[in-house]
Amino acid sequence: MARNQKDYYYDLAQKEGYRSRASYKLKQIQEHSEIIKRGDTIVDLGAAPGGWLQVAKELSGGRVLGVDLQKIEEISGIITYRGDITADSTIDHVLEFAGKGGVDVVLCDAAPNLTGNWALDHARGIELNRAAFECAKKILKPKGTFIVKVFQGDMFKDFFDDVKGEFVHVRAYTPQASRSTSAEIYIIAKKFLTAPIRKGQIYAVEIAETGASGDGIAYIDDFVIFIKEAIIGDIVKIKIKDVKPNFGFAEVVEELAELPPNPRYGNPIRERLQTPPSAEFEREDKQPHGNASRDNYRPPKTNDEKENE
Repeated sequence: MARNQKDYYYDLAQKEGYRSRASYKLKQIQEHSEIIKRGDTIVDLGAAPGGWLQVAKELSGGRVLGVDLQKIEEISGIITYRGDITADSTIDHVLEFAGKGGVDVVLCDAAPNLTGNWALDHARGIELNRAAFECAKKILKPKGTFIVKVFQGDMFKDFFDDVKGEFVHVRAYTPQASRSTSAEIYIIAKKFLTAPIRKGQIYAVEIAETGASGDGIAYIDDFVIFIKEAIIGDIVKIKIKDVKPNFGFAEVVEELAELPPNPRYGNPIRERLQTPPSAEFEREDKQPHGNASRDNYRPPKTNDEKENE
């Protein structure tokens, strides 16, 4: 008997009418982090066979679009599109669906076609993750949510940090429905930032005002930055320490005699975030999960196994 025929979540999906056992991963992510609200507009990238689409529609009741290279059999109330999420034509279609208002949630439970070569498969997985990430940044509303499945490996940390630079709250989480032998983990990113600054950047600014708590206030493209130990008239080089949807916080790293003439606020420098994501990983059973080592690599799944993930 095949492994998936003995699996609890596979059997439950068959009983409850879901197209894949992965439906329960999204349900558990929802229970853990409340990523979907009633009325949300949702895009699911890499959506076949449709298990996440079914759950997304149940939770939201709003507009839902599913995109995949494979054909997705019709699901009542859900729009589907057959295309490659790395292709411009597919992104154009998704942008048309999103409209000027954007979408509330972008989901991606996709995985690349596996070759059996650990390094190549991990690289292809991260490439797919980044394609979904770039799409999400184009279509999410301010304060929107992005959920993506990632397989742990040597490129995981950089990708996690890049996502963290674009959202207020980011954590990694493994639902109970994930197989114990899998190295998959889900990045849950909430409150998409549309501010002109990012954590770790460096700018030259002039303090224009004083806040109620005594902090100096500077503006970058009309965005408010609170700066400790700075007073009106100071010209300083600052490092962005934290970014919220409507304002940011910074610290002074150097006093300047004058503002650099070009660019307007000096030279913004994107620094690699150093926050170790390990402290933000969670698994429902609190057990270690998803070793990044080559020893944890699993051979490619059969087509039957992929259908029932």
